[in-house]
Amino acid sequence: MINIKVKIKVVLLLACCTTFLGCLSKRVNEVETLVKPNIVFVLVDDLGWIDTGFTGSTVYETPNLDVLASEGVVFTNAYAPASNCAPSRACIISGKNTPAHGIYTVGSSERGKSKDRKLVPIENTLTLADSILTLAEALKSNGYVSASIGKWHLGEDPRTQGFDLNIAGTHDGHPKSYFSPYKNKNLKDGENGEYLTDRLTNEAIGFITENKANPFFLYLPYYTVHTPLQGKPDLVEKYNKKIKGDARFNANYGAMIESMDENVGRILNTLKELKIEENTIVVFYSDNGGLASVSSQFPLRAGKGSYYEGGIRVPCIIKWPKKIKGSRKTNIPISGLDIFPTLVDAVGDKHKYDLDGISLLPFLEENKSIEERLLFWHFPIYLESGNPIKDEARDPLFRTRPGSVIRKGAWKLHEYFEDGAIELYNLDEDLREQTDLSAKFPDKVKELYEELNKIRATTSAPIPNKINPDYVSSH
Repeated sequence: MINIKVKIKVVLLLACCTTFLGCLSKRVNEVETLVKPNIVFVLVDDLGWIDTGFTGSTVYETPNLDVLASEGVVFTNAYAPASNCAPSRACIISGKNTPAHGIYTVGSSERGKSKDRKLVPIENTLTLADSILTLAEALKSNGYVSASIGKWHLGEDPRTQGFDLNIAGTHDGHPKSYFSPYKNKNLKDGENGEYLTDRLTNEAIGFITENKANPFFLYLPYYTVHTPLQGKPDLVEKYNKKIKGDARFNANYGAMIESMDENVGRILNTLKELKIEENTIVVFYSDNGGLASVSSQFPLRAGKGSYYEGGIRVPCIIKWPKKIKGSRKTNIPISGLDIFPTLVDAVGDKHKYDLDGISLLPFLEENKSIEERLLFWHFPIYLESGNPIKDEARDPLFRTRPGSVIRKGAWKLHEYFEDGAIELYNLDEDLREQTDLSAKFPDKVKELYEELNKIRATTSAPIPNKINPDYVSSH
């Protein structure tokens, strides 16, 4: 028989082992929780909502994005915070809507002929103030090393806004050439004929490889597919044969999209090869809708520069294998303003930032519902026509005249400041925004207009009210 003292020792030993294993397991879980995710944020320039395979294009080929979409969450109702480059980027990187930073357009707000502008538009801000907190600065305070590789457009150098590394980022809104020599002060030229999108990806892969052991934030705002339209010759030839002269599409644009897709694939393969894919958040987004004069955004109305759907609805994928299980597609409306709060939430930052978007993390991780909310756009400026027919604008002279837009649920309301006109659309029934329902549903107009006024008051959104002395009425 076993001595009673021996029995007691065995029991105590087992108890200690159990306690130790429990503590060890808890510690392992805590360490796992403390491992911050890497972040790769790919922002494409002027890529239309309908111009990828995963959103329905049967012309432009994006096999790598289609795979990414099959592994992550696809938002079919994702919106840009503004309808052209600089304001949208300012919103995304700051998490604040346009009235907060005053960047409403690119360059002057007095676009188009003065005699056609009834109002004196609100003056535009050209540079994102260093005093405004950026996503890079927030992540830096959480131990992240960060790089901006590509188009910046918000100042001379993103390193004044929290980034540790800047490659190719300047105040310029588009490259002088997609083939080296680039004539970019923040990017050394490569061999003659080197392609810009390939080069930026090479730089991005170098940054990822160098920082694979650290939490990193790679902001990869490709210049493509912004004009000038310059695709690789073999791909341009491929799309010329495919399009066969169909004016709805553009071979150079298609070639640029395919090159972008190929390079996104290279980034994704690098994450796999370095065995860091599991804990890397990948966000794919476009800064605004596609340029209608280049490629039709049908079934959406209009394109870049417009606040009809073609100008602001964009493709979006978010993938994080460690936390987002499985793939799914959702029609919940989201905004580029949601990226900042989502990412700081994902890295465990508990700071209460003053942001205009919401964190999508509960939805992404646990599929929790997102409460219906108001999406708001404010553009107290003018943007001239690019192509009077293809623009599908309210009039042939401007893609945008001063006004505001809100969306809530299926309903979308436009207000124009020059004449006080209101347009109301039900996007579930009329995605192309062809049938104005404002006369048919006055109660809905009243409800949404009251909410629009509230949000304009809350955000101190300036409304132009001074008559332009050069204005010549056409009536």
